[in-house]
Amino acid sequence: MIEFKGVHKAYDNGIKALKDVSILINKGEFVFIVGASGAGKSTFLKLMMREEVPSAGEVIVNGYKLSKLKRREIPYLRRSMGIVFQDFRLINNMTVFDNVAFAMRVIGKSGSDIRKRVPYILGLVGLQNKVRSFPKELSGGEQQRVGLARALVNNPSIIIADEPTGNIDPELSYEIVELLTEINRRGTTVIMVTHEHDLVRLFHHRVIEIREGCVVSDRLSDRKVKKPTREADAVDAAGIFPTFREGGSI
Repeated sequence: MIEFKGVHKAYDNGIKALKDVSILINKGEFVFIVGASGAGKSTFLKLMMREEVPSAGEVIVNGYKLSKLKRREIPYLRRSMGIVFQDFRLINNMTVFDNVAFAMRVIGKSGSDIRKRVPYILGLVGLQNKVRSFPKELSGGEQQRVGLARALVNNPSIIIADEPTGNIDPELSYEIVELLTEINRRGTTVIMVTHEHDLVRLFHHRVIEIREGCVVSDRLSDRKVKKPTREADAVDAAGIFPTFREGGSI
């Protein structure tokens, strides 16, 4: 559960990034956060991840009141989140396997856990044949799927996707959001920041629009636009997720 209660955020330079934002996102929801550049979307995410604190109001994530969170508790909050970035942020001299395994190593998972978990997650995102490849050998869409696998590997309760389709083609953008949608169907809360309104209209998810720091709209997408028809690019999520076990965790 994520809740913003009367949140204001002003920076030292005088910019008022958020103004009286009150939002409740329930467990298991998929929410698009949309708005123009400078609207306050990035600040919204930074507050949620406790990179920033509100000037007024309260942010609550998974039971943590973030304004009262001690510095030593911040890593435990962030372990409940998986982050997907626009610029992929892969380690170029590591293989696909090691890029994903890195997220497990930093929290002290055992070698045997890593050897079991990483191939499973790579299979979920359709990269089981790219385990030994390096990022430079992958397409943009494949690199973003590595980023998604890395975000998933520690089984977070929340996925935060910050403009995850900004550096890939429109057809591949649909594929990434379809993957996120399938993850959401399995119970993971997904929050995706984007400026791509056409992409948002492809999916029947909640849409929160931020404009000049204020929430101006909170609605369900109308899903009026047809999805891409190129079979090679618009991948069916049922084909991408062949190895989910009934009742198992992501």
